[in-house]
Amino acid sequence: MYADVILTAARIEPLTEPCGGGSSGSPAADALAISAGRITRVGTAEELADLRGPATEVHEFPGATVLPGLVDVHTHPVWGAVETGRSVDLSTAYTVEAVLDRLAEAVDRTPADGWVTGIDLDLAVFDELGGEPSGAFLGERFPGRPVSLMTKDAHALVISPRAVERAGLTGAETFSDASCVVVGSDGRPTGYILELQAMDRVFAHYPEVPLATAARYVREQLERFARSGLTGVHALDFTEPSEDVYRLIEEEGDLPVRVRCSPLVPADSTPDVWQRIADQQQLRGRRWHVEGAKFMLDGTADNGTAWFDRPDCHGENREPLWRDLDAYRAAVRFFTARGIPTATHAIGDQAVRHALDVLEEAGPAGRAPHRIEHLESLPDDLVGRFARLGVVASLQPVHGTRHTRADGTDTWSRRIGPDRAARGWRTRDLLAAGAVVALGSDWPIGPGDPRTGLADCQLRRPVEEPDTAPVQPEQALTARAAYTGMTWAAAEAAGARHELGRIAPGYLADLTVFAADPLALDPEAQAGNAVLATVVGGCVRSYV
Repeated sequence: MYADVILTAARIEPLTEPCGGGSSGSPAADALAISAGRITRVGTAEELADLRGPATEVHEFPGATVLPGLVDVHTHPVWGAVETGRSVDLSTAYTVEAVLDRLAEAVDRTPADGWVTGIDLDLAVFDELGGEPSGAFLGERFPGRPVSLMTKDAHALVISPRAVERAGLTGAETFSDASCVVVGSDGRPTGYILELQAMDRVFAHYPEVPLATAARYVREQLERFARSGLTGVHALDFTEPSEDVYRLIEEEGDLPVRVRCSPLVPADSTPDVWQRIADQQQLRGRRWHVEGAKFMLDGTADNGTAWFDRPDCHGENREPLWRDLDAYRAAVRFFTARGIPTATHAIGDQAVRHALDVLEEAGPAGRAPHRIEHLESLPDDLVGRFARLGVVASLQPVHGTRHTRADGTDTWSRRIGPDRAARGWRTRDLLAAGAVVALGSDWPIGPGDPRTGLADCQLRRPVEEPDTAPVQPEQALTARAAYTGMTWAAAEAAGARHELGRIAPGYLADLTVFAADPLALDPEAQAGNAVLATVVGGCVRSYV
């Protein structure tokens, strides 16, 4: 029987495990055949000649290298695309004046009293204003204007006095989790809004984005993901309007990448909420589906809402986001008993320890393993537990390379102290201990181009900054370990080891075609390694 598609290149790199671990294809392979969306044969072009029929699509990429399709295991494609689509980008605004100037352009083109929103605000800009985040400076420059800025970690807002008024905030609000409307010495809100439940009070007053517009933002972002080499992403949320967006996009065509969605289980939520999320596991489209449940056990270290075993220099970062830890334990058991894998956001060392304890009690969930996300500071006694318990370590090393500095002058390092900062993003130690280390970006918090993130985790610094000192360089990965973190390990994290993450007969034909072999390039060159095509389920999208 003839193949539907034959793809040829200079090299087929199967990428099995971080240290090599054998090959699932011929070492000399330069071609593969695809039928019904799956790989049917891997070998040389000469060996596959008998599969070439009159209707076979043949895609030739001379000099290129084909890898299993790259998968980012931690993204937020819907709310991230909507927020970046409608908001001012503050990622390179390093001073108060730069923030205000960038916002002024948006204010000028927005109707009077219309909301102006921004993303990627660096809290370090408040060092100029005494160090404490406050929205007062927004009111001084833009009186009467509702302005809302999301911080780099997406766990806080800085809002103007008019936005405080429009949202009806008084400072007396209470929340079931550790969220907070910060008040000043006068008892009035300062405009600093911490964590999701409090932030939702502000989001509720944002102007609604039409569904068609949201779908366009998401489709464009998924296309950017594909052009950068991704064939799949794990969406660690499934909030409205995610389902409607994915269905609308698929009415007009296929998603550019596969999307695996894990809805968020709100902190201190009740069993009726858990059941609704369990019922969502049946939802799917052609290239998206719901699988798993996401928990946030703590917040972020920069905001003082992470859970460490001892307080930071401000006396903060000492409490979980889930106030009722027995409820967290019960919720994890609820999903595990139904064969639903969990992913727990745990940044502080005590949060990671507690999550591992609960997962050990709950046991495996079934098809896919449990995961812990972020692991920003990990003490020695916890490193080996991931492999022993079969829990996936899901890390975003770009947070370490782009939100911290080797000299410890960044907000994260100053708050938690040098001993805990030195344990950050322990990718190499976890691999050495036998853990499955799956890599992601946390887009839009981190850069969504996987080539950037993969280069960063080899260099332990921003790839485009050769003069910047690396952060914990002893944790640097090899090229092979890095790329397996977004192929083989991503498949393991999704419980899809038998159909994704390798190039072998019977596996789904999800592939990334690079102009040059990334395993033979320096990390700096990998970041600019052209993506010639991506293949999802045998459908080839060429970018040349």
